[in-house]
Amino acid sequence: MNGAEAFNAGNAAWRRDDWARALAAYSEAASLAPDLAPAQLGQARCLVKLGQAMAAREAFAACLRLEPANYSAWLEAGHLCRQMGELQQAAAAYQRAIHAQPQRHEAYLAMARVLPQLGDPGLGEQAFNDAMDRLFRAVPDVERPARLASAAQRMGQYRLEQGDAPGAVRALQMGLQALRDAGSGPEADLQANLQIDLGEALWRLGQREPAMAALTAASGATAEATLARLGALSFRLNLWREAVAVLRNAVQLHPKSPTAHWNLAHLLAECWQMEEAEQVLRQAEALAPMPGAKSMRASMAGRRGDADTALAIYRELAKGPDGHGYASSAAMSALYSDRLSAREVADLHRELFAPLGQGARSRESFVRAPLAGRRLRVGLVSADFHHQHPVNIFMQPVLREIDRSRFEVFVYFTGTSHDEQTRLAQQRAEHWAEASALNDVQLARQIDQDQIDVLVDLAGHTAQQRMRLFAQRAAPVQVTYLGYPGSTGVPNMDGLLGDAVVTPPERDGLCSEKVWRLPNLVFCYAPETEYREPDWDDAAFLQRPLTFGSFNNVPKLTPRTLALWARVLALLPDARLVLKAPSFGDASAVAAFSERLVSLGVDLRRVAFRGPVGLDLMMAEYADIDIALDPVPYNGGTTSLQAMWMGVPVIALRGEHFVSRMGASFMTAAGLPEWVADDEAGYVAIAQRMASNRPGLLQLKRSLRQRLRSLPAWDAKAHTRSMEDAFVRMAAGSAHRSRVPRQ
Repeated sequence: MNGAEAFNAGNAAWRRDDWARALAAYSEAASLAPDLAPAQLGQARCLVKLGQAMAAREAFAACLRLEPANYSAWLEAGHLCRQMGELQQAAAAYQRAIHAQPQRHEAYLAMARVLPQLGDPGLGEQAFNDAMDRLFRAVPDVERPARLASAAQRMGQYRLEQGDAPGAVRALQMGLQALRDAGSGPEADLQANLQIDLGEALWRLGQREPAMAALTAASGATAEATLARLGALSFRLNLWREAVAVLRNAVQLHPKSPTAHWNLAHLLAECWQMEEAEQVLRQAEALAPMPGAKSMRASMAGRRGDADTALAIYRELAKGPDGHGYASSAAMSALYSDRLSAREVADLHRELFAPLGQGARSRESFVRAPLAGRRLRVGLVSADFHHQHPVNIFMQPVLREIDRSRFEVFVYFTGTSHDEQTRLAQQRAEHWAEASALNDVQLARQIDQDQIDVLVDLAGHTAQQRMRLFAQRAAPVQVTYLGYPGSTGVPNMDGLLGDAVVTPPERDGLCSEKVWRLPNLVFCYAPETEYREPDWDDAAFLQRPLTFGSFNNVPKLTPRTLALWARVLALLPDARLVLKAPSFGDASAVAAFSERLVSLGVDLRRVAFRGPVGLDLMMAEYADIDIALDPVPYNGGTTSLQAMWMGVPVIALRGEHFVSRMGASFMTAAGLPEWVADDEAGYVAIAQRMASNRPGLLQLKRSLRQRLRSLPAWDAKAHTRSMEDAFVRMAAGSAHRSRVPRQ
């Protein structure tokens, strides 16, 4: 085989997406014909696909030594530099591509993407205009509207990923203007996609009515991929009913498409409609093999309250390729298991994530200025600054109260859901980086460029987490807080914020991180929304049946939890139980839990199931609850604190580890340790004792919010000062281990 034949073999493998075989063929061609620049370019492209960034850069360089004016090589080398977080080098490569072929538009468009990240949005806008000008002049009239619109859409998406919603609106409206005379066909689908992106940009700006108008216009699309995008965005914007309707329409329009059925099944599962989700998933599998079906069924098992089945499936999947995400799902599932001890949960976490630390950056490699005489730089990594999310509820007051004379706060927002709470967090943070489109390498480079001293993980193993980033170490000090109720097991996560109850010193061995105990309570619930306290009428309260309640999600209603609550109801035959969760909007979930309770001897006439409502209405429903029952082993977190705020005390069982000691922490901090049991018999006895004194219970309920407001654990300023002190101590402890600039 000569060089040309090997090169052609590489091209054939490339067209089959067989990157490894293509790389071997291109490498052989380059060896047989050392002056064949396209073979070097082919190698570089394959190496990019295979994730071998440094080798790809060398291959691009080899190609450019042979052909210094190779436009594609400079352009793609620039893309690689951008993906590696080396923006200056990316811009330099794009400039060389522009010099090589100034009449082409792609390098201008790429330059328009990176220049705002380099702090020059004005030049970025000029580069975009230059790209559109080159494109206008280069393409035939018949192709021009679609080509201009496509370029404008890409720029709109770039601006959105950078957090520049006004710039995105301008670009997307330019694209729609280019299509104003387009009829049906590909242009109509492109127009719908532009409307989807425009709707998201307008939503981020708080312009709900025009955003809804744009999304409604897009809903007339017929292309399956377009409807899938619209459904996914609608769900992210909390328009879940509209999202379901869109994806049902996609299935109706494309009844033979396995992907359309898959997308609908996934969304139904996310909306806690498990019975229909399973039915639609089976329809998808009848049309084609579904590689992700096992993962979806694991998720559905967890949402149905079968944590052990979910855990078993996720552990199996974690052993395969791309197992990192499944490992996090397995870790989360373990927290719900009735069968695992605290030690077994801790060991599993360490086992699952030990490989992530291989090849990590050393703490000593970070260069930071001496701490004396400057503000401490704290970075927060989160996807969850949006309405109703617990991380947002707890962190907004912290962002409000942080002492800017001592701390410089950087938020790296890795999420895709934006609303008025996202904008509020952005206003409160001194620095805000839209990081959802950044890979871990890019984000780590940004964090290092920002000279972060303490990097705070606010996600743990929940959705949109960046555990690999932390495992590879992105800052001298890394600490996890709030998003995950316990130790992450992740290498190079240095600290975990806790308190004396959720993380007592004698249980430090359960944590892979060093525990930093806050003096009052690990989570400070100080809502910025004013929720009206229930107005209990003495006579009505004393005469109505005593009502226990739980507003926790279904995965927490484990067999052990239900059995414990059944014992409570058996001792109090006149009491009622209200179970409220998103799942209970689904008749199949109500039927399943009804069956489980009946098997435990519970009369269903004493049980009420309630589905999801908005947060304000949910808080008002606490007026119907006299006493909240904490689930085990995964205690209520936000739900328990919300219940207490609304005058509902919580019966808690002190468990073995963080996740099963939250209720004990909350009630102890509230000065109500008599509501905390050490075993199940004690839990049932507390329920019986507290229910027997209705006048005393009423008095506590009426005074509970005022009690909380008087305590330091519910004081956002005091809590923030405690967090600040912990960050300072962490940074001071690591300063001698990090290199500092030489004078």
